[in-house]
Amino acid sequence: MSATTAVRPAATGTATDKPVRARRKAGAGLGLVAWLAGVVFFLPIAWMALTSFHSEEDAAANPPSFAASLTLDGYREFFGADGGASPWPALINSAVASVASTLLVLVLALPAAYALSIRPVKRWTDVLFFFLSTKMLPVVAGLLPIYLFAKNTDMLDNIWLLVILYTSMNLPIAVWMMQSFLAEVPVAIIEAARVDGAKLPTILARVVAPIALPGIAATSLICFIFSWNELLFARVLTGVVAETAPVFLTGFITSQGLFLAKVCAASLVISLPVLAAGFAAQDKLVQGLSLGAVK
Repeated sequence: MSATTAVRPAATGTATDKPVRARRKAGAGLGLVAWLAGVVFFLPIAWMALTSFHSEEDAAANPPSFAASLTLDGYREFFGADGGASPWPALINSAVASVASTLLVLVLALPAAYALSIRPVKRWTDVLFFFLSTKMLPVVAGLLPIYLFAKNTDMLDNIWLLVILYTSMNLPIAVWMMQSFLAEVPVAIIEAARVDGAKLPTILARVVAPIALPGIAATSLICFIFSWNELLFARVLTGVVAETAPVFLTGFITSQGLFLAKVCAASLVISLPVLAAGFAAQDKLVQGLSLGAVK
């Protein structure tokens, strides 16, 4: 009599499926939390945009009316259609100060980060800590000395003074960020370029910069946002000629009251360059901020 072998039916699930399903549920839960957080952060912006299209009476209504009629009066008043001040000089000043200071920061931060990462100097960690320690000083503490310096050098109400200040303010954080980005650049590629006879400027421009482009984009975007949104120095050191967009925005808050619809329209217009820059560079920003996170 021959022995027969019993064939058991295949199991519908294995022990390894449970951790996979648990991770999927956890991922779905985190995704839901991320969406809820995004909606919560987006709601004030959406409310500001909606209020900017209301009349002043509807914008000041309490409780607010969602079915109020829409109008462009707030934007017309912001752009000086009723004889008010034009915002274009302030917007141009902000663009010049932000773009020029960001370019200067990149020109200065790239060689410094190269020296601290790829060609490290002695005690480079102490150098990085010194850069970061300069951000620990309260901004107000340096306001009076900078004001006296600007007054004695006849640089008050000068846009180039803001360019210098924004460059010095953003340079430490830019060096700190780009040092971590450039540390991920393969040294073998740089050595190969050096063997081929490439000098340091060529290596920085044609080898290091293309590889670290996501990190450079993230750094430049953050520096641009910091410069565009800066108010304290611009408020104290500028007047009429070098007035920036945030300073122009504060001019809508007068002793006659707060015109909510016009302020919301001005805030939305002034925020558009930052939002547009962030949207245009979002892929590079994500790549740069996550560079080196996964080995």
